[in-house]
Amino acid sequence: NHKNNNNNNFQTMFVLTLLSDTIRIPPPLLSQPTLTSIQSQIEKRYPNKIIIDVGLVICPYGPPLKIGDGILAPGDGGAHHQVIFQCLVFRPFVEEVLVGTVTESHEEGIVVSVGGFFDHVFIPAHWMLNPSRFDEGLGLWVWTPNYDDDDDDEEEDGGEDDGDGDGDGGENDAEEGQNQQRKQQKQQQPQSEGEEEEQEENRFEIEIGSEIRFKVKSVNFTRITTTMKGVQATTTTTAKVSDRAFALEGTESKGGANGEKENGIRGGNGDSGGGGGIRRRSSSADLSDSPNHPAPMQIVGSICEDGLGLTSWWKSAEEEEDEGEGGEEEEGEGEGFDEYAEGDGDPAEY
Repeated sequence: NHKNNNNNNFQTMFVLTLLSDTIRIPPPLLSQPTLTSIQSQIEKRYPNKIIIDVGLVICPYGPPLKIGDGILAPGDGGAHHQVIFQCLVFRPFVEEVLVGTVTESHEEGIVVSVGGFFDHVFIPAHWMLNPSRFDEGLGLWVWTPNYDDDDDDEEEDGGEDDGDGDGDGGENDAEEGQNQQRKQQKQQQPQSEGEEEEQEENRFEIEIGSEIRFKVKSVNFTRITTTMKGVQATTTTTAKVSDRAFALEGTESKGGANGEKENGIRGGNGDSGGGGGIRRRSSSADLSDSPNHPAPMQIVGSICEDGLGLTSWWKSAEEEEDEGEGGEEEEGEGEGFDEYAEGDGDPAEY
């Protein structure tokens, strides 16, 4: 049994969760105080454990809140206590922005590790910055923004605005046709050395080991069970949907095509104030013939927004100037030391 303790809807990727469990104290620990023995068993059992629909347990939080009487079972020398306690759990909310490290890269997307303790973050290809492509030679994803198209679009918008002011629709159509012809001619012309260099400058590779900032799009929990039919996987997905896809508040639908069940929650966790709500969907699949089983907890992320992606892409101008000034000061100090070492300067000046 568990209960999330989020006071005043304060959302964070780490939450305090109230858990209830039966803790067994083995016979060698019965000589110790009950509180000490129970705490040691909780610390041994729960850290680094994923609880379905709860999250990844980091560590127990504080002493147990309630300890029941010990119960002895026939044939077992240990004491069993019903205990209520709190744990610190890693479970980011939908639409939260996190920072991680790129660990893998392939055609389907990239894999990210958060904090070195959670390695099941996946950013699929359709959530990459546009335009992006997978470089098979390097085995890396590459973002290649085209700033020329943006400038051309701005010029066209400016021309249309001016034309509207003059009220001459024929001239606007002619100018628009000329702009399209220029674009086609520009695309057909072979690239010069300068354009190739500019294209290389606008090439941003997502290298392995780089720090990356992403937004959580969904959190998936998968429970794997073995039944008479074989190995079954039941996945619960929590994601945000728009108002158009979201039904009335509290709407629940059962009996989907693949045994799916959907629950809608208006203004759920991570609702940033925009339209829509949080939808939780359950689906089941047969894994009897599958050699690989999904992780019990997986986060699907996105970098398809400004400010997301490698943190080195979005350094501010002030940070770059500070780095440049720091390098110039170090060079100046080195030059003064060289002059002093050669005997050309006054020691008092350095």
